Amino acid sequence: MAAAHKQGNNVIIIFLASLLLGGISGLTAGLFGIGGGLVIVPILAMLFAAQGFPAELIMIMSIATSLATIVFTSVASVLAHHRLDAVLWHKVQVLAPGIMLGAAVGTVIADYLSGGLLRFIFIIYLLGVGVQMALELKPHPGQQPPSKQLDFIAAGIIGLLSTLLGIGGGTLTVPFLVHFQTPMRNAVAIASACGLPIALVGTLGYALLGKAALQLPDWSLGYIYAPAFVGIVLTSMYTAPIGAKLAHKLPAKQLKRYFSLLLFVMAAKLIWF
Repeated sequence: MAAAHKQGNNVIIIFLASLLLGGISGLTAGLFGIGGGLVIVPILAMLFAAQGFPAELIMIMSIATSLATIVFTSVASVLAHHRLDAVLWHKVQVLAPGIMLGAAVGTVIADYLSGGLLRFIFIIYLLGVGVQMALELKPHPGQQPPSKQLDFIAAGIIGLLSTLLGIGGGTLTVPFLVHFQTPMRNAVAIASACGLPIALVGTLGYALLGKAALQLPDWSLGYIYAPAFVGIVLTSMYTAPIGAKLAHKLPAKQLKRYFSLLLFVMAAKLIWF
């Protein structure tokens, strides 16, 4: 009875914390134009650790749950970009096969990697994005469009890394597209559209692969933790448009520097949690 009561408390605590996390991730996604996974994965990892989840499952469950939420947020984002006629759908069709293949391979690799290695990979990513935001580094346009082979290889790498990190891939897709002469407005819209197949394939992969995992907590759908997923989706879909509106009213450059400091703090917390 005591164990069941404790598990029930854990579910409530994580659900309520995820409502707040979803609100924050939606705001930051809209405000800075970054994917929510950048915030969701490290906070979920700390939250799951505090609630006593098995150490080896913490990172992969955080990554899987983050990807599942991106399915819903990316649909809203794609529709908004489509209404503005910014999505170059022919480019999405070119990138989608490689992205889906890479995403599927990424889930399989993540299932084999240790929790510690997954955490290390995400820490490197956090630090990289933090430096990029602090120094305002921007991709430089290249001289010629990529070949079909390069598109496929790049898309595969983007899909693989995205499912390893629990992100929609925008921080990887946009620089690639801009480097090969895609205007920034269209690059962001294409990246949003490509985030949907990444999230769909990654979510399905983690749900299926996690079925065989031992010591999964109750309310888990494979590696996806349902209470956290529902809480994040409920609030992030409402706060992302608010963040986008605030981006036009607040000093975005200054806020980006503050946000980069937060990324460094989260990276440090992941190192020592």
